Amino acid sequence: MPPYSESDGLQRFLFEHAPIRGEIVHLDQVWQSILDRHDYPAIMRNLLGELAVAAVLLAATLKLKGSLILQIQGSGALRLLVVECTGELEVRATAKWEGELSEGGLAELVGDGRFVITLDPKDGKQAYQGIVALEGDSIAEILQNYMARSEQLETRLWLACEGENAAGMLLQKLPDQAEQDEDGWARAAHLADTLKREELLALPAGELLHRLYHEEDVRLFERQAIVFRCRCSRNSVTQMLKMIGREEVDSILSEQGQVEVHCEFCNERYVFDTVDAEAIFCETLAATVNETRH
Repeated sequence: MPPYSESDGLQRFLFEHAPIRGEIVHLDQVWQSILDRHDYPAIMRNLLGELAVAAVLLAATLKLKGSLILQIQGSGALRLLVVECTGELEVRATAKWEGELSEGGLAELVGDGRFVITLDPKDGKQAYQGIVALEGDSIAEILQNYMARSEQLETRLWLACEGENAAGMLLQKLPDQAEQDEDGWARAAHLADTLKREELLALPAGELLHRLYHEEDVRLFERQAIVFRCRCSRNSVTQMLKMIGREEVDSILSEQGQVEVHCEFCNERYVFDTVDAEAIFCETLAATVNETRH
């Protein structure tokens, strides 16, 4: 069973008399499961945690059936941040860096880089990929600017990560309806801007919404579970080795004595020796012969 605790989850909410919807995410045990597999510096942990929360918020908003992948690539000390979140709110993440990580802003850490959003339907259809301009000095600012530029629904994000906890909130303005509160969006965003990081990290969704919107009529929906799950497996690595072919695998075995594949998300290592390789390609040969006979 994937790690999950009562505090890990996503809850949607809706303003009854204003064209606004929102989501609140808390990652505790899920985030700890990611950290347990890697030893990241504090500043890297916090950035990756914010990106993980953002991925969950956006994946839930898009109601995906496949996966959403957020990826920051940099030429500075921060070389790579990657988070993948499925439509079932299964999360995995990894990061790479080089040298010393200063306490500067995101732009300084990334240097000349890019932010890539990938929507992978996982059903054989072509994935969509968008390049996000690094406009802003935080992950929330960059994503807000991207969504404004792409003419999607007006969206605001608040993200926080500290130690073993990560959390975030999203507000989204729905198409206006004449009978609803015209000033509701500006008021809701202004109140959310008063939210402190420690409140976002510590307060349950119901208490947080009461703290911000006790004078509003807000409906809070049931929590959806978020889990850590990596899709790597020995079988998936076996299929990859079949794809690269026996000649390449034999070459690696000749040089190194074994083929070792390392999953950068969960840190699992898969090792194949000569006997394993023989079994893989004997199976492939047998399958080919059977297909030919039929």
